[in-house]
Amino acid sequence: MWKKTKGFLFHLFPHHFVSRFTFWLTRLETPLKNPAIRLFIRTFDVDMSESEYQSAESYITFNKFFTRKLIAGARPIDSHANSIACPADGRISQIAKYLDGQAIQAKGQNFSMLQLLGGENKYGTLCKSGHFATIYLSPKNYHRVHMPFDGELVEMIYVPGRLFSVAPYSVEIIKGLYSRNERIVSIFKTKIGYMAVVMVGAVNVAAIEMAWEGLVTPPHGKNIARKTYSNVKLKKGDELGIFNMGSTVVIAFEANKLEWHSNLQTQQVVQMGQTLGEAII
Repeated sequence: MWKKTKGFLFHLFPHHFVSRFTFWLTRLETPLKNPAIRLFIRTFDVDMSESEYQSAESYITFNKFFTRKLIAGARPIDSHANSIACPADGRISQIAKYLDGQAIQAKGQNFSMLQLLGGENKYGTLCKSGHFATIYLSPKNYHRVHMPFDGELVEMIYVPGRLFSVAPYSVEIIKGLYSRNERIVSIFKTKIGYMAVVMVGAVNVAAIEMAWEGLVTPPHGKNIARKTYSNVKLKKGDELGIFNMGSTVVIAFEANKLEWHSNLQTQQVVQMGQTLGEAII
């Protein structure tokens, strides 16, 4: 009963208004950001030893702190040509195969891969069957997203939607959460077929930036927007995008193109660059 009540309250919450306020607040250049940053570090046990700058005073705004870079070498990228790298720091929500266009969101909950990717079935088997992994970024994590595999950008798709929380409790109770939230879908052509990297927005995710486009959202649109690209090539480990406040990344590959490592489990802590699986060449 309580889960249903929470689900109902989530639908009433003014997600976009709160996120717009967060966007404004976290970009204020004010001395008050210093105690705010220090409180955040203590509350969420943020490891600043890996950060390029380690003091609150080094960041001109709270958002600059939240989107901080790491020191060189903090996240080694598996150099094996066929390895699939983790795109972000966080926890594995799910890592599995998917069939009939339905991927696991949580126990008893699925989401539509076709809807997640913007509603057009034109990239091989991506919308029907394949391999996917979902990584949840908590507030303490490094919030830059990197390429899991070498690829050439084909299309970027902005999909408008809600901004429900993507915390584990929300994932368990909100049906089709990932395919309902605002998101940026990036489709790449790789040597093993098409690959999708989806950056899913959430409440307080005030903005999403992409390496080749800059700030994509806000503004929060009302219609799906597609943009095709040529000659935008990224290597495994290259920075792909930035969450301005945290959220979730979904990566997907076509069917029978890779094998996930069998020792990976849901809720396992992972770091950007570590190996999730191996491509089948």
